[in-house]
Amino acid sequence: MTDSILLPTEHVSATAVEKTYRTGQHNVPVLRGVEMSVHRGEFVSIIGQSGSGKSTLLHLMGLLDQPTVGEIHIEGQRVDDLPAATRDELRNRVFGFIFQFYHLLPELSVLENVLTPLMIRESALTYWKRKKEYREKAHAILEQVGLSHRLKHRPSELSGGEMQRTAIARALVAGPQILLADEPTGNLDVETGQGIMDLLRSLNEDQGLTIVMVTHDEAIAQQAHRIVRLASGRLEILEAA
Repeated sequence: MTDSILLPTEHVSATAVEKTYRTGQHNVPVLRGVEMSVHRGEFVSIIGQSGSGKSTLLHLMGLLDQPTVGEIHIEGQRVDDLPAATRDELRNRVFGFIFQFYHLLPELSVLENVLTPLMIRESALTYWKRKKEYREKAHAILEQVGLSHRLKHRPSELSGGEMQRTAIARALVAGPQILLADEPTGNLDVETGQGIMDLLRSLNEDQGLTIVMVTHDEAIAQQAHRIVRLASGRLEILEAA
């Protein structure tokens, strides 16, 4: 790891962010001058209708994409303009990601899926030397999310809730400072979705993990500390949940 890599523990922010995509001959604006800051230990919901730009904002804050205009900061330092390799390393070391459709690798077991961020982070030799340590860490996290009995199962053998818990364990195994969750309950029934929310709230309250969550569900959004509403790519309102 180089000296230029920043390891944030405080907050991530978007400053005057705009994002425009080009479709054929047309420019399609998605975000229009959004200003948003998330502080250490917060649990923030971003809510809005489909097409409002909420997932795009989450992706920009997590360095999965770059803004057309504006800046992304971590602990006050701009990071969206860093070299691609540096952004990749920041993304692996700083952020954990949870997606609506899980994005688990179907050919891998639950344990192997959880270990993938560490496999990506380390060289083959380093991973091999620390394999026992990493497997023990993954075991502990899977026990924490209630999946210690599913280590050898593949995604096709899991329920929706179990797949999402596997995705959460995968997001946690590398020790992220900031967890970004894109519709984490969107594919689940109400009871299972609430179980996922209980788990996220526990991670926030017990471990101080900063969480930014996108949702279209008002009841889910209300369980965060604070709500950010987007409408047509603009920040509509910020409110306490």
